[in-house]
Amino acid sequence: MSERIGAGERIVGVVVTHKRRELLAQSLKVLASQTRPLDHLVVVDNANEDEVRALVESAPIPTSYLGSQHNLGGAGGFALGMLYALSLGADRVWLADDDGRPEGPDVLATLLACALRHDLAEVSPVVCDIDEPDRLAFPLRRGVQWRRLRSELFAGGSEDSDLLPGIASLFNGALFTASAIDAVGVPDLRLFVRGDEVEVHRRLVRSGLRFGTCLTTAYLHPNGADEFKPILGGRMHTQYPDNDTKRFFTYRNRGYLLSQPGLRRLLPQEWVRFGWYFLITRRDPKGLFEWARLRKLGRQERFERD
Repeated sequence: MSERIGAGERIVGVVVTHKRRELLAQSLKVLASQTRPLDHLVVVDNANEDEVRALVESAPIPTSYLGSQHNLGGAGGFALGMLYALSLGADRVWLADDDGRPEGPDVLATLLACALRHDLAEVSPVVCDIDEPDRLAFPLRRGVQWRRLRSELFAGGSEDSDLLPGIASLFNGALFTASAIDAVGVPDLRLFVRGDEVEVHRRLVRSGLRFGTCLTTAYLHPNGADEFKPILGGRMHTQYPDNDTKRFFTYRNRGYLLSQPGLRRLLPQEWVRFGWYFLITRRDPKGLFEWARLRKLGRQERFERD
């Protein structure tokens, strides 16, 4: 990939981290070695650790370290980083989490070329399992079929076979134009973690802007598919995180999300899926009651951190 692609644009990377210095070091190594170099990298540290500051400042590209003495979560961290990137004059902003990394040095150049070719306001790479790169880190549905392998995403390709339009995993290698951020906004601090990317995706869909997933490049991320439990013979899935904290934020935030324009139509399906999972699959009425309690908090916009 030629570094001349998008040479007239200023691209700023944003990474949010919290007590994951070793994983962050691996991510920064790949981010700093892109064939289309980042013009600047912003790292938001929700733990405000001196050793993370030293790591960031030792990177071989221009960096800004933003240590927060208040844990902003992923949502607030990305909001702060994105706004700071815009204040630096970014034409495009490239988002990355601390526990994943681009699959290689050509990811940014490939994303940028895809965005320019298809006139996209946002483009994301395929998010793959860091331990098994042909496996998707999160299952993805195309039509009525669930895809779990990267190779399956090319099924039924067309003239735009390098692009999956209208679908994107945000914050894991997503490349936004500055004008898209102006139109869509930054993540909602109140969501803290879990669902913040879904909320931005909702806004992106409603904005009418062109966006999608570039199928020819990837971002490596720990596998999150275990949270998605198949029901009805695999025709549907439901989400059951592995600990109380994750379930609290996931279910509370989903209560808020599904009360918003563009997602309300999914509400009947939500009750069927979670009702089936808790009552039929887990035989756990108390679990269903707790799910309903948490989603009610979100619907009522009760965003206190439990």
